[in-house]
Parts: sequence; C-alpha cells; structure tokens
Amino acid sequence: MKTTLKLIIAVLFVMNTAVLFARPQEPKNDKFETVSIKTSAVCGMCKDRLEKNIAFEKGVRLVSLDDETKVLTIEYRKGKNDKERLKKAISRLGYDADDMPADQKAHDRLPACCQKGNDPH
Repeated sequence: MKTTLKLIIAVLFVMNTAVLFARPQEPKNDKFETVSIKTSAVCGMCKDRLEKNIAFEKGVRLVSLDDETKVLTIEYRKGKNDKERLKKAISRLGYDADDMPADQKAHDRLPACCQKGNDPH
C-alpha cells in the first residue's frame, strides 16, 4: 500500500513537472509599446539629458539613445502616453524629434556643444 502511494505521488509529480515545462511561452506583454524617434542629439551630454528627462514622462519604462544613429528608443505603457506626446517632450528639451523641430528657446538654452550643427565630441 505504501509503495503504491509513493508510486502515485511520484507519477503525479512527474506529470506536473512535465506540464510546467511543456507550457508555451507567455505572449508578449501587450501593455507596453516601443517607439524609435530620430533626434538631433550631438554628444554624450545630449544622451544623458534625453534619457534622464524622457524617463520622467508619464508611462515611460525604458529610454535609450543610440550614439551612432541618434535614435531614441522609448518603451512606454499603452494608454499612458503616445509617440506624438513623446516627440513634443523631446522638442521641449531643445532637440528635433523625427519631423518635429526643436523648440527654439529650449534649443538656445542648450550648451553650445549640444546645439544642432556642431560636431560630436
């Protein structure tokens, strides 16, 4: 009787383990969206400024600027933000955002090395 009970428990354990490992992968999280926005960033200071400030925008989870391509990749919660609002936030920091030009006053307040037309340093 004890052997049969042990055997049943062992079989159930193996079956549960097999079910756990046979589950299909979870579907991609549909709560978040990722966008890429081309900026007019010039240097490492621009990268720091953009990543730090955009991270505080509503719903933003991840922000990363590629130094080579000047593309800002942003992951945010759907319904909390959208690409147009994020582009406006980038513009308010003084940088172009895709086809949206930088806010001129904000651009003029940037350090000289971060203004458009300057070479990266």
